[in-house]
Amino acid sequence: MPEAGHEPVEVNRARVLDGVAHGFLGRRGGVSTGLVAGLDMGTRAMDPADPRLAPIRENRARGIAAVLPGARLVTVYQVHGNVCEVAGNWDEAHRPQADALVTDRPGVLLGILTADCAPVLFADRKAGVVGAAHAGWKGAIGGVTDSTIAAMEQLGANRADIVAAVGPCIAQPSYEVDAGFAARFAEADPANARFFASGKPGHFQFDLEGYVAARLESAGIGAVERLGLDTYPDPARFYSFRRATHLGEPDYGRQISLIAVG
Repeated sequence: MPEAGHEPVEVNRARVLDGVAHGFLGRRGGVSTGLVAGLDMGTRAMDPADPRLAPIRENRARGIAAVLPGARLVTVYQVHGNVCEVAGNWDEAHRPQADALVTDRPGVLLGILTADCAPVLFADRKAGVVGAAHAGWKGAIGGVTDSTIAAMEQLGANRADIVAAVGPCIAQPSYEVDAGFAARFAEADPANARFFASGKPGHFQFDLEGYVAARLESAGIGAVERLGLDTYPDPARFYSFRRATHLGEPDYGRQISLIAVG
């Protein structure tokens, strides 16, 4: 387990987002301790006066400094849906329920929290519009990435100029699902069978990253990149809800992915 406070913040970046202030952060470089030691970003709906938020605030300050010093971080109350909001001036206690954000305002840093779900960062450099989406399986099949692209277009983005990157998430070898789960995707589109590999009897291995990337590609955007980073088997670098569940741990950390116009 990493020791808190002794490592720099690790920032994973995507080639398709070169020149855009962004980063898929992991576990390294924070001050949280215990089971969630490291750069834990989850506020867990705690009261703003709760002293347990002190390390989270420090972690968020470190994350901002690593990606765009002086920026204003904006997040939403994530609910595994497909709603995308234009980033506003709300505070932590009044965040809207949504799973994606867009902005065309410089200095606004969009943040999405994950712990196995797929974080997706978007940019149209020409239009000066960026987006961030939290794509768990429910949001992904529900169209959260499509909602984000549409919201970017409302701010002046051109679909053909939008590029997107899928960050650290649970990978197919680590993501066992049952037959009922696979059936949901097959009912939505028989072609989704390609994202499921055979597992133990009655189970499959789901390629969340591949599914999200395919949704992005089918939307007709300019380019899509997969970082290919699996959160589950790498406790030194990433938090994982499923890993914590399998270990019987009572809590799990959340990592953040960030992007801004500049």
